[in-house]
Amino acid sequence: MRHDGRLPGQLRPIRIQRQFTGSAPGSVLIQAGKTTILCTASVDQTLPPWKLAGVTDPSKLTGWLTAEYSMLPGSTTPRKRRDRDKMDGRSTEIQRLIGRSLRAAVDFVALGPRAITIDCDVLEADGGTRTLSITGGFIALCDALATIKENLPADRPVLKSSIAAVSVGIVNGEPVLDLDYEEDSQAETDLNVVMTGAGSFIEVQGTAEGAAFARQELDQLLDLATAGIAGLTNVQRNALGEEWSVVGG
Repeated sequence: MRHDGRLPGQLRPIRIQRQFTGSAPGSVLIQAGKTTILCTASVDQTLPPWKLAGVTDPSKLTGWLTAEYSMLPGSTTPRKRRDRDKMDGRSTEIQRLIGRSLRAAVDFVALGPRAITIDCDVLEADGGTRTLSITGGFIALCDALATIKENLPADRPVLKSSIAAVSVGIVNGEPVLDLDYEEDSQAETDLNVVMTGAGSFIEVQGTAEGAAFARQELDQLLDLATAGIAGLTNVQRNALGEEWSVVGG
C-alpha cells in the first residue's frame, strides 16, 4: 500500500470537466489527484509561414499541431516565478513532448491547411504534469475537431488513434504507477510513457535517479504503464461520449 492508500498499479482519481471555458473550441479541466491542468485546443485557419514556404499548389498544403506548456505561479510551493522574457528549459522540453505526442495521432492531410495549438496551463502541480497534459490535451483536441467536422473529410479521420500518457517508477524498491510529487521526489527510477489507445508506444523517457535499473525492472514498468494507459483510454472515451467518434483506427 502506498502513502496515499493506492495499490502499486492504481491510477490517481481522474476528474474531467469539458468545455471549462467558452473561448476555445476545446477546453478541458483535468485533475489527477491534486495535479490540476487546464488544456485548451484552438484552431487557426492559417498555417505558420514555414509550412507555406515553397508550396505553390494550395491543394498540397497540410495541417499542423503545436503545443505550449506553463506552470502558473501559484501551482507550486514556494511560488514559481512567472515566465516572462524567456521560458525555462524544463517547460520548453515538456511542451515539445506534448506536441510530438499529439502529432503522432493526427493525419495532417485530412486536417487540411489548419493549425491547432494545444495550451496546457498547470494550476496545481503534484507530479505528472507532463503526462496529464498529454492525456487532457488529447480530449481538448477531440472537442476542437468536433467543432469543424463538417469541414473535414467524412471518409478519412483526422485522428488515427487516441493518445494518453502516464508516469511509472520504482519507489522503495517497488514498481508503481502514476507517481505523485512525494513518490517522484524519492523514486529510484522514473519513466514517462506515451502510448496510443491500441497499445503502441510513442515515447518513453526513463532515468535512473540512483542506481542503474535492470531490464527486468524496465519490463515491469512498461507493463504497468501499458495497463495504466488502457485505463486512461477508457477515461477519455467515457469523458468524450459521442465525440469519441472523431477517433479513427
